[in-house]
Amino acid sequence: MQAACHTAPGNADLQAELLSIGTELLLGQIVDTNSAYLAGRLAGLGIDLRYLSTVGDNLGRATETLRRATERSDLVVCTGGLGPTEDDLTREAIAAALGETPAVDPVLEAELRAWFGGRGVPMPERNRKQAWLIPSAQALPNPLGTAPGWDVRRGGTRIIAMPGVPREMTRMWEVEVEPTLGGGSMLRSRTLKLLGIGESSVEEALAELVRSTAPTVATYAKNDGVHVRITDKGDDAAGVMARIDSMDTTIRRRIGEHVWGTDEDTLGAVVGRALRTRGWRLVVAEAITGGDIARALTETAGSEVWLAGAVVLPAADEHTLATHAASLGADVACLAPAGETETSLVVRTPDRDARRATVHFRSAPEGRRRATLAALDLIRRAVIG
Repeated sequence: MQAACHTAPGNADLQAELLSIGTELLLGQIVDTNSAYLAGRLAGLGIDLRYLSTVGDNLGRATETLRRATERSDLVVCTGGLGPTEDDLTREAIAAALGETPAVDPVLEAELRAWFGGRGVPMPERNRKQAWLIPSAQALPNPLGTAPGWDVRRGGTRIIAMPGVPREMTRMWEVEVEPTLGGGSMLRSRTLKLLGIGESSVEEALAELVRSTAPTVATYAKNDGVHVRITDKGDDAAGVMARIDSMDTTIRRRIGEHVWGTDEDTLGAVVGRALRTRGWRLVVAEAITGGDIARALTETAGSEVWLAGAVVLPAADEHTLATHAASLGADVACLAPAGETETSLVVRTPDRDARRATVHFRSAPEGRRRATLAALDLIRRAVIG
């Protein structure tokens, strides 16, 4: 749900561009999470994102980048550079790119002085620049900080400038910008998450589906397995979701046994739900994984209900791990023994024989990562039934 429109094309006709401003981004001192967030929001609105740029705190380069962006894009969304210091140059760059002169807006200045006054301190004079506006700009309120945003509209182009602080930017985008965007084509997607099968095997199993255009189907190798993303676009939300549902069903017919979750699911959350349903508690005993299985589980909200405990014993074999796991008195035990090039993972439940999975690897880091994922998936399969 996103920003920008001019004379009134639908969202499907908009071409958007993201511009992150700040030398700290170019130096790798901070990670640009704002762009990832905004790209997702634009996609959800059916607005095509064509370019993503980063520029440092240099007025000439920032102005040139903005000028180029306004020439090729209908909507330009900027983050960063709205602070009060000399190297916060976004307002100056927008003004220069459009050939307009900024001036202090009395209303904004009064609001800023009230903001500081409410905290018992006088406003530094350098903060007056945060009350600037140009003739083509309207201020976007920022109750979380001192930097109002700009909503600039001129000649069929819209520029949105927001603070770089993620929580300020997110609130401004969702409350002040998205509601101003018109309707039009919408894009929706669903991600199926798989384990126990490689990306090439997934693509082979899906065959002609990866060439589909409505919806599209794409595969990705990720840290938690292989993802299959189904994406569709249209003016009718019900129709879009119906096509996604139909493709989801078709994919599951072919590789459903490997699907462990969708979208925001995590392996820990999926395991936790299954354990709660069964009324079981789990214990984990790890050697090769060095505590990574327990870490993935304890990062899941509510894990204290179904995770009885964990033990890490470097170089321990299955028997040693089983002995320590038994002392914690849980219903389900997951054992991850040590190994140099392979390990045999074990999950024991009250209602059936132990399940096993052998993981082969070439290095210790690879073994740790692969064994962690395989163990979580083995637990999932064992407790779901």
